[in-house]
Formats: sequence, C-alpha cells, structure tokens
Amino acid sequence: MNLLLTVFEIVAPVFLLAGIGYAWVRFGFEYRLEFVTRLAVTLAVPSLIFVALMQTEIPAGELTRFTLAAIVGHLVLAVAFGLFVRFSGLDRRTYLAPLIFGNTGNLGLPLCIFAFGQAGLGFAVIFLAVTALFSFTYGIYLVAGKGAFGKVAREPMVWATLLGALFLWRGWETPLFLTNTLDLLGQMAIPMMLITVGVAIARLTTRNLGQAIWLSALKLAVCFALGWGIALAFALDSVAFGVLVLQMCAPVAVTSYLLAERFEADADAVAGMVMVSTVMSVGAMPIILAIVL
Repeated sequence: MNLLLTVFEIVAPVFLLAGIGYAWVRFGFEYRLEFVTRLAVTLAVPSLIFVALMQTEIPAGELTRFTLAAIVGHLVLAVAFGLFVRFSGLDRRTYLAPLIFGNTGNLGLPLCIFAFGQAGLGFAVIFLAVTALFSFTYGIYLVAGKGAFGKVAREPMVWATLLGALFLWRGWETPLFLTNTLDLLGQMAIPMMLITVGVAIARLTTRNLGQAIWLSALKLAVCFALGWGIALAFALDSVAFGVLVLQMCAPVAVTSYLLAERFEADADAVAGMVMVSTVMSVGAMPIILAIVL
C-alpha cells in the first residue's frame, strides 16, 4: 500500500498538470504554443539543467558512466527500430524517429525529479541532453533527408549541459545572485513543459489510432527491455538505473510530430503515436516506477 501511495504521489502531479493544459485548450482559452515552447527551451530548461548539474553531488565518475549508458541506449534503439522499420515495410521518414526518440524533457524530466529528487535530476538532464543531440542531428536527417548539425551548436540546452558539466568538474559556482536568478528561471520549466504537453495533445488529431496503438505498445516494450538490459550492463546504481529505464520508456515526443509536419512526412500517423503513447504512459509509468523504486 505504501508503494502504491508513493507511486501515485509521483505520477499524479505530472498528469494533473498535463490535464490542466488539455482542459485549457478544450475550454477555448488562448495558449500560444510556439511562444511558450521557445521560452521553455531557450531560458527555463537550460537554467534548470545548468543549476542542477552545477549543484549536483553525484560523483563525476557516475555521471560519466550514465552518459555512456544513455548514448548506447539511443544507438541500440536506432539499430533495433531501424531493422524493424526496414523489414516491416513502414515508411522510414515517418516512423523511425518517433520510435527512437521519447519525450524525455516534458514528461521524463518531471517524473525523474518527483521520483528521485535532486540526484535523479542530474541524471535526467544528461539523458535529455543526449536525446537533444541525437534528435537535432540524426532525427532531423531521418525526416528531412539532410543533417542539421549546425543547429546543435545554437541550442541553449546543449550549452547549458556543457557548462554545467564544466562547473561540476571544476567545482565552480556562479555568484549567489546569478544562481538565484537561474534557479527561479528553472523553476518555471517543469509546470510549463507539462501544461504544454496537455495543450499539444489537445490540438492533435489523427485517423490512424489502430496502428498507433500497436506501435506505441511495441515501443514501450522494446524500450523497457533495452533500458533494463543497458542499466544492468553498465552496473548503474539504483537512482541512475531508475532514471535510465524511465527516460528510455518516455512516450513519443511532440517534436516528432512537428518535424513530420514541417518536412512533409505522414504527420497524421505521428500524431496518433504521440497521443496514444502519452495516454498509454498514464498506465505504464506507475507500473514501471513500482518496479524500479
């Protein structure tokens, strides 16, 4: 009973905040998705990442091992789902990126914070940074047929991660007034991202629910199995183990839909996967948390 209560206390705020965003749109209130998303990825999330890394007490060796595990996780997913898409006959431009990349920012990050606290946040932002690096390069290449490597160098989240890692390695700290300012900016990130997920889901429409259901279930099963195996292979401790599995199992990212729409892939099919996998995570994430806690 105590475990069930703990899991409920972790996941309830995540999905309640997403539900607020969903209801906000359904009631007809204005929500400028592009502005809020830009504010989050340019200021709020980078501030959260930088301060979390600078103040983390996780040994550098453990962070390095976790970073390697996160990179291997993305590579293994790319190979596994690449083979699946090829042999199943699915359109590579439409389906491969959504199968590989999860919503490790908007949903994964809050879950890890609520489940594992400040220590979990340090590991979670590393996984998010790896996801961002892969999605801004290989992810865009999959959908558009061309790379976007220059975009990585312009992403505040990437620089926040690199600077945070440098400050952690050197033991540096920013002046207190600057730390407090960045901390306040970072506190916006979690509720803003969760509400934005609800808004994005409320605005998506799709006709491919049948296919989206079995593909989302496949993604969840494969990601859980691979995440568990990689965490064991790298001998991660309990917090890092749980974060890696949770982040690997994150539902399809809304950015996959935006890329599909921008580069004229089958955006309707991707929208279905985003909606179904996010709804599926409402039931799956509590079970996964109960296993890893």
